[in-house]
Amino acid sequence: MSARLSETVALLERLISYPTVSSDSNLAMIAELAQRLEAVGARVDLFADPSGRKANLFATLGPEGPGGIMLSGHTDVVPVEDQDWTGDPFALREEGGLLYGRGSCDMKGFIAAATVMAAEFAQADLRRPVHFAFTYDEEVGCLGARALVPELEKRGLRPAMAVIGEPTSMRVIEGHKGCCEYTVRFSGLEGHGSSPERGVNAAEYAARYVTRLMELRQALMLRAPDDGRFEPPWTTLNVGRISGGVAHNVIAGKAEVDWEMRPVQDADVDFVKEAVAAYVDHELLPAMRAVCDEAWIETEVIGEVAGLLPMEENAARDLISRLVGANGAHVVPFGTEAGLFQKMGTSVVVCGPGSIEQAHKPDEFVSLDQMQACLQMLEKLGRSAALVGPED
Repeated sequence: MSARLSETVALLERLISYPTVSSDSNLAMIAELAQRLEAVGARVDLFADPSGRKANLFATLGPEGPGGIMLSGHTDVVPVEDQDWTGDPFALREEGGLLYGRGSCDMKGFIAAATVMAAEFAQADLRRPVHFAFTYDEEVGCLGARALVPELEKRGLRPAMAVIGEPTSMRVIEGHKGCCEYTVRFSGLEGHGSSPERGVNAAEYAARYVTRLMELRQALMLRAPDDGRFEPPWTTLNVGRISGGVAHNVIAGKAEVDWEMRPVQDADVDFVKEAVAAYVDHELLPAMRAVCDEAWIETEVIGEVAGLLPMEENAARDLISRLVGANGAHVVPFGTEAGLFQKMGTSVVVCGPGSIEQAHKPDEFVSLDQMQACLQMLEKLGRSAALVGPED
């Protein structure tokens, strides 16, 4: 194992030891990353969330000003409860060339590689800046990146290119679907189960709401673009959780529905939201309030994250494709923060170590081979004309 790879694995072990589940703080991990980047000369800014328990990190090596390349990854991980892990999820375990641990591929492996390579970038004659963006709460609606983008725009910082190191098995990804997440709450009127007509059963209205979503899911399949490259090629809709009620013989007074859609086109978002709003306003609420004037339905937007649109001209895609020797770029159904940075006017590509098939699962892993491939890509990036070539 090379010294660079050994250093990266050691840092990955440190990063995995921080249990940065989205519900918990990421400050300890951010503090270590900030210290390491500052030690090699990076200018580091931290942006706390409103609670003060989480922060984004944005760091820069090289000259001041716009342009350059941004290496981006999220620091939060999904929970491990109710998963059957072989060992401690927050203790890196190496076996058979695989590195096991929560976040190993999604996506602390890329963060470790980028941070280790910062020392080499710092020694290069950089003509353009290299930025590092490490965010919080990607797994629960890309909250960190949504907060970071306006901060960068306020400071006039718009990287020319960005590499989002989500696990793609080092394949070059130029497009992915968006992700819109919602929680819908229903408040009815409790009562004795023997007289259901005298109450407003929030669970029943939640079920009717879900039925309407399932009808819309079928309609979305018919709206797939003719030239769609995604699999499946249409906007998908999923119900993740339904809850409500307290007992068999009590009319449920409260209920909740969590659902999401993964749009392939903005028009589908409008189509679904308008159809759902009409159903609530013209059918569900009038029926509920015919029995109880105080009944209500409210929708909380957890996150509405733009997809990454495949572009005919994409400098980041073309550069990374050359560096990894890819003959073409692909699209994927899962979401990332890439679309948020694309909307800034940055050219964006998704490419990182590990497979999305391992993400969110027990015994999540990234292979040493994938980590080595990522380091080689970053090494070539540091020598590329995009960073050390003549000024434009």
